[in-house]
Amino acid sequence: MQTILSIAIDAFAYGMALFIICIGLSLTMGLMRVVNLAHGAFAMIAGYIASYAARDLGLGYAVAIFLAIIGTVIISIPLERLLYRRVYGSSELTQVLMTIGITFCIIGITNYFFGPTLKTIPLPGSLSQPVDVGIRTIAGHRLFVMACGVIVAGGLWYLIEKTDFGIKLRATVDNAAMADALGVRTPAIYAISFAIAIGLAALGGVVGAEFLPIEPYYALRYMVTFLVVVSVGGAGSIPGAVVACLLLGAVDTTGRYLMPEFGNFFFYAAVIAIVCVFPRGFFGRAQ
Repeated sequence: MQTILSIAIDAFAYGMALFIICIGLSLTMGLMRVVNLAHGAFAMIAGYIASYAARDLGLGYAVAIFLAIIGTVIISIPLERLLYRRVYGSSELTQVLMTIGITFCIIGITNYFFGPTLKTIPLPGSLSQPVDVGIRTIAGHRLFVMACGVIVAGGLWYLIEKTDFGIKLRATVDNAAMADALGVRTPAIYAISFAIAIGLAALGGVVGAEFLPIEPYYALRYMVTFLVVVSVGGAGSIPGAVVACLLLGAVDTTGRYLMPEFGNFFFYAAVIAIVCVFPRGFFGRAQ
């Protein structure tokens, strides 16, 4: 029973960490129609900023998260204006080539300035200590990641489904030319959506660093993982991303607990099986 509880807790926390990172990519691909393979690179940038702020400057964990999100979004703004805007509406191959080029550039810059070392983000005492929840104790950081995932899911759903911005975003996705003719500032909608996606990647990169360690090849190491999670859930679907992350997180965690010698075998075997049954993902829609 203790093993089952440990697997369930770790799987839920890992799934929520994946969700926070991947939901930004899901929104970018499903709503903005941009295959952004550099998404993981922005999560990596945030991890480096948070590590420097918390470990080298001695700032608090909360301050490090805030600086990581703001810093990563600021870095992404010129990239969005100068590069990403040029491929909105372009073919998927063009988007893939450009964004994977950005990924390798960021990896090269990171290696040059910081070296090929693993970066750690010190946790405060409140998150590094176990918390008694009645049936057992759970690491405070895992509870924090779970709470962040639930808040992000609920906040995004409300933003997209219940606000004026969400209406304008969905209108832009369905027919950008008509939305522009009706007075919707489509470039601003895309810029804000891109910033939100990058901010979520940054948040996920920092809070999920205990599960996905920050190092120079982070963007390449987890690129396929992020893409398959989005594919399984259905691009642009918040419920789909939640289900995909929790299911794949459970499969991967269970496999690593019980048969660690198989590595990622069970994760990708589950992906293959799911995609065979749900070619568009759990909640994907026809494009």
